[in-house]
Amino acid sequence: MQKVNLKDKLCQFSSHWDPHVVADYNGNDIMVVKFQGEFPFHKHDDSDDFFLVIDGEVTLDQESGDSVTLGPGELCVIPKGVTHRPRAATEAKVLLIEPAGLPNTGDPATAAPKPRI
Repeated sequence: MQKVNLKDKLCQFSSHWDPHVVADYNGNDIMVVKFQGEFPFHKHDDSDDFFLVIDGEVTLDQESGDSVTLGPGELCVIPKGVTHRPRAATEAKVLLIEPAGLPNTGDPATAAPKPRI
């Protein structure tokens, strides 16, 4: 067993839209990331997308026009195959859970690396 302090992990980087793996869980990457601005619309054909806001406010837009805004302690799961984008007017800190190796954009050619911290 190993304790992970999310606040300490989030202090180790300042970049936005750059997920960092902090733990593994049943074949999934548990990651922390900082959002600011808009991420491109994208989808994951084979996996749901899990967002838990740690600090700040994040809006998740669907291509259909629906959206949901999350604050600290709130989460949302975007079903697989749904085109979506996260956005944050000011910096937000978020915990993500995705299958290990899943590209954050849904496309390996445009995905950010996921370093372990």
